[in-house]
Amino acid sequence: MASTGSAPAAAPGTDGSHHPARTGWTVFAAILMIFGGAMAIFQGIAAIAEDDVFVATRNYVFQFNLTGWGWIHLIVGIVIVLAGCALFSGALWARVVGVILAGLGALANFLWLPYYPLWSIVLIAIDVFIIWALCASPDRPARA
Repeated sequence: MASTGSAPAAAPGTDGSHHPARTGWTVFAAILMIFGGAMAIFQGIAAIAEDDVFVATRNYVFQFNLTGWGWIHLIVGIVIVLAGCALFSGALWARVVGVILAGLGALANFLWLPYYPLWSIVLIAIDVFIIWALCASPDRPARA
């Protein structure tokens, strides 16, 4: 048999041309981080601007000053948005920072439950999806 001289096509990611930011889960996590961070920023601004917008549940174990929580959400939200933008570079450090910040965001929203329960649960779910998407391995070898 005569050979055509062309090598068989390499599986995606095996020829070195695969960029981590191009994987669907990393892009998904980056977009969710930008969205979740923006929501945390708005949450923080609302808490700082008007303390009477939120009504705290009585006798909740984690009771804190609402204005202080507003500043925490504002700062964490800004850092999460910046880390989400850094994820588009595909750097490993951005993935690690993203997992850590999503964990901190989930913890902050858990402590925010008495002020806005439904919204906190939604943002906790977004943070869990971010952690899952960033921990999913984008470079799995193709099986023959």
